[in-house]
Amino acid sequence: MNRHDITFLKHFSQIILGLVLLTIVLIVFAVIIHNRLTLDDDTTREALIDARIQPLAAVYAGETGAAAMAAAAEAAAAAAATQVAYGGSLDGGMIYESLCGACHTSGAGGAPTLDRANWSGRLAQGRDTLVKHAIEGYQGAAGLMPARGGNPALNDEQVAATVDWMIDNLK
Repeated sequence: MNRHDITFLKHFSQIILGLVLLTIVLIVFAVIIHNRLTLDDDTTREALIDARIQPLAAVYAGETGAAAMAAAAEAAAAAAATQVAYGGSLDGGMIYESLCGACHTSGAGGAPTLDRANWSGRLAQGRDTLVKHAIEGYQGAAGLMPARGGNPALNDEQVAATVDWMIDNLK
């Protein structure tokens, strides 16, 4: 072997050794970073995954399907019954300020403001009709009233109390 070959092998060996050392340093660094990371506990991760892969709908067929559909409807009704807005308060003024005032103060979406002139035609229909429209929602020529003011957790009594409060506070 000549002198150039020995020099080349020496430099090549040094480069290979340097790359091996760099690889070892990177592996140690990756292990240290991995050990410092905290991962969610398995139950939280599994719950998030389950929520993401829930089916959009269910298929009910035959007698067992009808029973399952009835059970699902009952479960949904029970869940909705426990979800009462504003703690079940019948304070129409508080519900108006928290929910209804967003549209009825500014007139957004054709909502009548609390000026008696805006309500004359509506008052002629009667309180029961106003409450029914507030509960079920209503599409009129002036605009749209979403069912329960857009909050499905409001119960019928809360809606009626708020309609009464609004009628009592017309200017």
